[in-house]
Amino acid sequence: MFILLVKKCAKFKKFCAKEKVSACNIFGVVTFSLEELCKILGKILHRREEIVKKYELIQALIEAGAVAVIRAENKAQGLKIVEAVRAGGITAIEITMTVPHADEIIRELNEAFGADVLLGAGTVLDAETARVCILAGAQYIVGPSFNEDCARLCNRYAVPYIPGVMTPQEAVRALEFGADILKLFPAELFGPKIISAFKGPLPQGIYMPTGGITAENAAEWIKAGAAVLGIGGALTKGAKTGDFESVTRTARQLKEVIAAARGLQL
Repeated sequence: MFILLVKKCAKFKKFCAKEKVSACNIFGVVTFSLEELCKILGKILHRREEIVKKYELIQALIEAGAVAVIRAENKAQGLKIVEAVRAGGITAIEITMTVPHADEIIRELNEAFGADVLLGAGTVLDAETARVCILAGAQYIVGPSFNEDCARLCNRYAVPYIPGVMTPQEAVRALEFGADILKLFPAELFGPKIISAFKGPLPQGIYMPTGGITAENAAEWIKAGAAVLGIGGALTKGAKTGDFESVTRTARQLKEVIAAARGLQL
């Protein structure tokens, strides 16, 4: 038997009841069998691994510099856009739920590319959709606005949550529920100065402006303090006419601009 002296509290009693371990309510003494102790330690280590993996993914998104927001008229077009974007060097891909059969695209991309892409789901409005996307292979969840149930679900499964915000009140609420990155949306309404406006009272925030970002203004956003950029229409507009080569060229240009703004060389 292993004996631990613990501080008595309601939460610990609830934990003991759930894990079926014996506890002395008077003295706060808990006894564990070796099997029980190994089981508990195993759960702790597993959760630690999930959290480490989550923060490694967040760091990878930041290092990527840009998240390609994919909107398409159909599944076939969506897959072609992803291929074109990847060819240009952008590996962080956000498949929006406005694309028909978006969950199937996420599943196919996950099976095809695995760890070679940072695959997320966008325009996620509720926890039900978030769960479907995660099961399909989405590594992070992005929404146009904050949703409490989405935040809870993502925290439960150690999946990064990136909700849209546009006021300090929305940002604080999102942070309180564990949002990992704050999506400033629609960013074009305010311009790069909005970053410093948010960082003044909320320097702990990690900001991803989305909306109106182009190869021409990307450097300005990065220099203003954006950690990563969400780029949609300006990147993929060539796909509307079947010009996927232009999508690749724009992706490559964006990568070069972001690297230069960061003082890096590709």
